[in-house]
Amino acid sequence: MPGAETSALELPDYVRRLPSGLYRSLSPLTKLTIAAAEAVVAFGVRGWTGPLVVLACVLASAAVASVLRRIVPFALAALPLVASILLVNTFLYPNAHDEIGRFGPLAPTWTGATAALQATLRVVSFGLSAAVFALTTPTNDLLVDLERRGLGRRGSYVVGSALEAVPRTVGRAREVAEAQRARGLDTQGSIRRRIGGILPVVGPVVFGALSEVEQRTMALEARGFTAPGPRTQLRALPDSRLQKLSRWTLLGLSLAAAAISVTGAVTVP
Repeated sequence: MPGAETSALELPDYVRRLPSGLYRSLSPLTKLTIAAAEAVVAFGVRGWTGPLVVLACVLASAAVASVLRRIVPFALAALPLVASILLVNTFLYPNAHDEIGRFGPLAPTWTGATAALQATLRVVSFGLSAAVFALTTPTNDLLVDLERRGLGRRGSYVVGSALEAVPRTVGRAREVAEAQRARGLDTQGSIRRRIGGILPVVGPVVFGALSEVEQRTMALEARGFTAPGPRTQLRALPDSRLQKLSRWTLLGLSLAAAAISVTGAVTVP
């Protein structure tokens, strides 16, 4: 049997599905490394510098990958979490006495407001970095690349299932809700009606998920998932020595920056 790379080169482009674009054409592992390094810097570097630098890099990457508008829903989805961070830290920050004002028993502080804004920047920058990675890296490409690098079929399956669990559940819930509405169930309108329509939707979603587990198990067995020996990889995604060097350099720099900031060897604003 021919090797993985030889087989991939013999396949036409529409089968290989090579990504195009300056950012999208990077190796999935390179884009995963970029997202991991951004997370390390966002949460590891103290002050304003870390999250602001990460946010600038994320927006630049999104612009290059032409997904700048598509990350807006991800930012809007984080609003409830951002609101809770701002309120809790501003009003309940421990050992802060520089009050901005007093509103009954609550007294917002400048220290708490500063910490809240920094925490918000960290969460938003990390969330958007993950969004850019998800929007520019198909799950199949990531799994193929990880398995080719030695993760193994079982590890790839676990990673793929974890990544696809939420979108699959949301899609199934949407289908069940539409089917129930077609049968006359009122799942829209007042809050009371929405709450009453939750149980008829949750039941089929849960039982559908359990049934899907059995179906996926049978499909994997039919395709020889547990067969011994290595599998032939038909797709070889692009990679280069420059990307390999860049990955190690980026991880080293991000870890070094976080370590320097945590130890206080260098103070950044």
